[in-house]
Amino acid sequence: MNAKNQTQGNEFSLKKLIGPLMAVILGMMMVILDSTVVNVALPRLVEDFNSSVTTMQWAITGYTLALSAVIPLAGWMTDRFGAKRIFLLTIIMFTLGSALCSLAASPAQLILYRIIQGIGGGMVAPIGMAIVFRLAPRDKIGSIMGMLGIPMLLAPALGPVLSGWLVEYATWHWIFLINVPLGAIAILVGMRYLPAFETKSVPSLDILGILLAPVAFSMLAYGVSEGGRSWTSTSTLTGLSIGGVALILFIIVELNQKQPLLELRVFRSSDFTRGIVIAWLMQIALFGVMVLIPLFYQTVKGYGPLKTGLVMLPQALASGLVMPIGGRLFDKIGARPLAVTGLSIITLCMFMLSRMTPDTSLFYIMGFLGLMGAGMGLTMMPVNTHVLQSAPKHLVSRVTPLTTAAQQVMVSFAVAGLTGYLTSQITVHAKSGGSPLAAAANAYGDTFLVAAGIAALGALLALILRKPKAIPGDSEEGAGQAQASMMAGH
Repeated sequence: MNAKNQTQGNEFSLKKLIGPLMAVILGMMMVILDSTVVNVALPRLVEDFNSSVTTMQWAITGYTLALSAVIPLAGWMTDRFGAKRIFLLTIIMFTLGSALCSLAASPAQLILYRIIQGIGGGMVAPIGMAIVFRLAPRDKIGSIMGMLGIPMLLAPALGPVLSGWLVEYATWHWIFLINVPLGAIAILVGMRYLPAFETKSVPSLDILGILLAPVAFSMLAYGVSEGGRSWTSTSTLTGLSIGGVALILFIIVELNQKQPLLELRVFRSSDFTRGIVIAWLMQIALFGVMVLIPLFYQTVKGYGPLKTGLVMLPQALASGLVMPIGGRLFDKIGARPLAVTGLSIITLCMFMLSRMTPDTSLFYIMGFLGLMGAGMGLTMMPVNTHVLQSAPKHLVSRVTPLTTAAQQVMVSFAVAGLTGYLTSQITVHAKSGGSPLAAAANAYGDTFLVAAGIAALGALLALILRKPKAIPGDSEEGAGQAQASMMAGH
């Protein structure tokens, strides 16, 4: 009888969870879509704004840096003001930023409005995950949290296709404008179904950390971007110097804070440090290439935005199909063999992509993109799980903000650095003679080769991974952070 009553209670809880789950999924879907839609639209943005790739890529870099800046604030903000209130506020800001992006009349305006988008979007995923974890019945937590994987698998696959269709058959403005009705629906559903959570007393906010982190990461990204063209130029040295000093000050401040913005003490674990460095190398190689491939299709192959979006599908689909397999294999054999295998596959694919020419067949490119997606799916979950398990037990609840923020920073470095290098190589090959198309193809080949080298370094470092000595605690908080950390890495 008790079991029957408990089952009925869980079913009732699950029914009540549908509304909050829909609000969270809608919010997360918008944010993840906007992390990929600009990739395919980038050539059109360059053309319409009469700008350059190195300038317009800051519409991507500014967005990811803004995401990384606010992710660590999510926990403090929800404790101080309540999860429902902050979740709705972030959706409102993201929707407002989207509307402003659609009205941008210059590159500077678009970059500024993308930063507003990122400030709103950065907190949506961590707050949404925390809300669902708190509401879900304990015996259904795995399946409920797994449902949040839907937008994380669908959005990267649908983003380039949706963006391509809108850019080709409407205008680029619609890749942002479409978020306005979606955001309005998410706000209305959230207001109706999200329960009010209690607020908590919180420590004083790490103001110095909040000020120093964006300066450090944005100036370093700017320096890396300019360094792609010349490592001795004034702009490169200025960006790297200011960013480097701000980063050193940020590290000193964080290590001396009782409640730091980012818990850097976790790097005292050598297992954690090995794991996160490998994750960074993988993210730099993968996400940099995910921006370059649509550019190659449209500038060298001459494809339209929609066709470009469609031929990007194999990578996202293969990643989504292989990811559960990687998770199951991790339980049996650990992270090292999977990381070495997956990163070796990624290295091979990037090397083969570096040999592309204007005449390379579509099936060649799609085949290696699909294989690269499989390598990504095989590696991502095991490496992220390894990083979580490597954290000292008493710091496990602080790992998720650090890893998710760091991932966004690495993505911004990848986009800035590789697009800057691409631009410089186009100039180099153009000066050596030959057609502009051949010069561009050779420049892309050089850039993919650099990405292959970064992935190869990750594969070599993966050889020294070992089974973590520290395992996360059995508390609900630790379990929730584990779920969030693994999903955020996808």
